[in-house]
Amino acid sequence: MNRGLVSPTEWATARTRLVLRTLQGLLLGGLLLTGLGPVLWLAKAAVTPTQDTLRTPIALFPNGVDLTNLVTAWTRVEIDKYFLNTVWLAAGSWAVQLVVATTAGYALAVLRPRYGSLVTGVVLATLFVPSIVLLVPLYLTVVDANLINTFWAVWLPAGASAFNVVLVQRFFAGLPREVFEAARVDGAGPFRVFWSVVLPLSRPIIGVVSVFAVVASWKDFLWPLLVLPDPAVQPLSVRLPALQRYVELDVFLAALAISSVIPIALFLVFQRLFLNGGALEGAVKG
Repeated sequence: MNRGLVSPTEWATARTRLVLRTLQGLLLGGLLLTGLGPVLWLAKAAVTPTQDTLRTPIALFPNGVDLTNLVTAWTRVEIDKYFLNTVWLAAGSWAVQLVVATTAGYALAVLRPRYGSLVTGVVLATLFVPSIVLLVPLYLTVVDANLINTFWAVWLPAGASAFNVVLVQRFFAGLPREVFEAARVDGAGPFRVFWSVVLPLSRPIIGVVSVFAVVASWKDFLWPLLVLPDPAVQPLSVRLPALQRYVELDVFLAALAISSVIPIALFLVFQRLFLNGGALEGAVKG
């Protein structure tokens, strides 16, 4: 029997349905305005002259559309170079995190070594250590390894994500072990089981981890600022605040809009994984 704030008898009345539908519509509209409002305003401001943005920020193109803002941001402000740096940083961080998370999760959940529970406990314990505490020793390690102003200074630390390891481990633990046993009976070794059995069954969780990795790398500011002091290799998250003082407002907003394209596109591509929750079901169940 379904229970709620409104009984089935009350739902049967036209007046109650009208009031509730109206409230639901207002709530949905408020959520859309709160969530999509800033994004839509940024898209509008990116192709609006500065004077229109300052005088009538809410008006819809009072003096037309100015697409030259995007061209200027891409060429004169060299957003193309910083955009490419950001793509390389995000791609490398994604690859390192995916390799570490899947291999560690496979070892702990499927291979189950003798001290696997101890290792899992240590990995979980690192989640309670504030990242700011590790900033100085990690930076000194990067300096000693002579990785300053190289993308490896961002890629390698990104792989040490305990959250991704635990997430993938829980998902792998929820996979049917009968499949692994059947593969071993057919003569498959640990690597073959991992490559041909586990990974094809783990596409949902790989998609979720991929989105987490790319978005985290795309918006990271402090660590790239420390290890990439050379502007030639800095990503958008670091260069845009520095360029704000030297470019017009409309060009700066256009640059912000360009930098938002990839995260929005990733969400649109993988939205079903988040909205359905199927990718996280195995992690929670495990």
